[in-house]
Amino acid sequence: MRAEWFKSAAGAATIAGAAGVASRRGFLKASAAAGGLVLGFVLPGGSRLARAAEAKAVVYAPNAFVRVAPDNTVTVIVNRLEFGQGVHTALPLVIADELDADWRQMRSELAPAADVYKDPVFGMQITGGSGTIAHSFTQYREVGARARAMLVAAAAQQWKVDPSQCRTAKGIVFGPAGQKATYGALAEAAGKLPVPETVTLKDQKQFAYIGKPMPRIDARAKSTGRQQFGLDVKPEGTKVAVVAHPPVFGAKVAKFDAAKAKGVRGVIDVLEIPVDRGGRGIAVIADGYWPAKQGRDALDIAWDTSAVDKADSAQQLAQFTELSKTQGAVSRQADVSQLAGAAKKISAVYEFPYLAHAPMEPINCTVDLKDDSCTLWVGSQFQTGDQAAAAATAGLKPEQVTLHTVMAGGGFGRRAVPTSDFVVEAVNIAKAYKAAGHSGPVKMIWSREDDIKGGYYRPSHVHRADIGLDGQGNIVAWNHVIVGQSIAAGTPFEGFMVKNGVDATMVEGMGEPYDVPLNLSAHTAKANVPVLWWRSVGSTHTAFVMETLIDEAAHAASMDPVAYRKKLIDAKHVRHHAALDLAVAKSGYGRKKLPKGHAFGVAVHESFGTVVAYVVEASVKDGAPKLHKVTAGVHCNLAVNPLTIEAQVQGAALMGLGTTLPGAAITLKDGIVEQQNFSDYVVARMHEMPQVEVHIVPSDAPPTGMGEPGLPPLAPAFANALFTLTGKRLRKLPFDLAAA
Repeated sequence: MRAEWFKSAAGAATIAGAAGVASRRGFLKASAAAGGLVLGFVLPGGSRLARAAEAKAVVYAPNAFVRVAPDNTVTVIVNRLEFGQGVHTALPLVIADELDADWRQMRSELAPAADVYKDPVFGMQITGGSGTIAHSFTQYREVGARARAMLVAAAAQQWKVDPSQCRTAKGIVFGPAGQKATYGALAEAAGKLPVPETVTLKDQKQFAYIGKPMPRIDARAKSTGRQQFGLDVKPEGTKVAVVAHPPVFGAKVAKFDAAKAKGVRGVIDVLEIPVDRGGRGIAVIADGYWPAKQGRDALDIAWDTSAVDKADSAQQLAQFTELSKTQGAVSRQADVSQLAGAAKKISAVYEFPYLAHAPMEPINCTVDLKDDSCTLWVGSQFQTGDQAAAAATAGLKPEQVTLHTVMAGGGFGRRAVPTSDFVVEAVNIAKAYKAAGHSGPVKMIWSREDDIKGGYYRPSHVHRADIGLDGQGNIVAWNHVIVGQSIAAGTPFEGFMVKNGVDATMVEGMGEPYDVPLNLSAHTAKANVPVLWWRSVGSTHTAFVMETLIDEAAHAASMDPVAYRKKLIDAKHVRHHAALDLAVAKSGYGRKKLPKGHAFGVAVHESFGTVVAYVVEASVKDGAPKLHKVTAGVHCNLAVNPLTIEAQVQGAALMGLGTTLPGAAITLKDGIVEQQNFSDYVVARMHEMPQVEVHIVPSDAPPTGMGEPGLPPLAPAFANALFTLTGKRLRKLPFDLAAA
């Protein structure tokens, strides 16, 4: 296959496959044909999402991922959503290294929805599971290496030398007789050459950027306010829509009076639309957000909640607690016969509330719907699903839907919804708007209150543990029951994430890395509350339970908590040992004298292939817990960009701290969410941020993910420190020292 180059509107040269440039889907070839980038990905059978993708070879042409402009700038197309985690820098960094580009000339763009941009492991275009670097590291390295080989071949052809006589550095090809040419000057000629079937990747010792602390490409735009997010998108003629959602999930509109709303200056129309979970809502479309909101405030709506269940947090907790007294569907079996005669016993019940994602930028989506096409601008974590859902809602084929991925201000899983709830809602608004005789784009905007009350929460859970220890402090039996809603049930993910009645996300993080006889079962409860993954998913609660119980067992055995953990961690888990050892060494645990009233706390946990160990320093002042310092030991294999890793751990630690603060809970009464803004749904603030030191275990193994693993061990490490200070074991999040 040959490649032809064309000039984009900006004058940049872009590699185009023989299939043509009209559709990016044309660049994806599920075969090992000559030309393009051939990658094979095989998921290990033990992977939580192993059955989500087939083991197959995928051929990519570099044109879908790299553009070289005449001015020598190199633009990398990022196949994920950038919403703070740093992929807008990490993936360009990987390509820049293999390409031998000048970092100062690197640029990045977010990819639209297209087959070629699907995650090579998950088989769908998605940002989640801390999978960007873990899944696309080799993919983007090979893209960069192929582009470099083509540029070198073009230079060698011009100079009539063998390509092996040429070398590259910082966006320039150098010849054997002192010749040199920039990538920008060679781009057009290079595009006329065959795409190499195979390339040799650099030895890690040759890396110029990978493994070095590299500044973020988007840092300046974000720090100066120039970065455009979904809320900033405004195609010509755009109107703004806000929606009055039913107070109970799935409720209907009995009747409504729009007269006052239509009387608000700037309001264009008021329309009833379908909303999530079979409910109905009222959309107010106006010239801008403020008149749309004022119009919504002026609506007179009578809601019909008669046909929907009304969740109540207090009743649910009682039901979950009672259910936890019985064995559920078995996830892991072990002999617990020694529990009755154990020398020492630990019995504990843990409670975890619903949690809202509460990203800084609330939900929004801009839609331009026409008879034969639909264009979306949305900060989507799930482009494949959102494009398909938009097409189905609009009555179009997926190829008639163009989804532009735009920068988002946070997400934590809320922008990767199997039901595509807010995208479907936005398209339904556009449909109703068009059917009412209007035309042009409509931007749906959720307020902070809409977002907090809008559902798709981290599920609430109850854990019950009964542990038996012998006279030497060894755990001889552990019976454990978890109760909660399933995230995957009723979604396309159910087939491979729910086995034997157990949602894998509910039990992930239980047991490992400890060599303990854990008998684990789970009850899947139902409630009229939509639930979803939340940063680190099941580990948000399982890590807290595991690490506080292991700590409690250490004290029951009269052993140092670190020594006890190292005794129980199976020898095969060398990465856990390494991360824990590093955190302990850097924190001064066991050696450093702390100020009076301060104590250390320890936790270690693996999620998404990465191990994070925390040693924290905490105190209690006037009855309120205070976290002073966090020392992290991180094992993520090869550290692609240490600066990004540090930022991810710092942010995750703060978010983990937020789950411990009083008020960090979503509660319901009579089916209505009681919280509505940051005034009553608490998140961690700047003054609560502890000092966070991040230390990375050196490794040359393939990199693992970093978006989520820094969150789970923070709360248990903090709780363990508070036990040392108060003698109280904290059994629920958020913390309540007075009730413990």
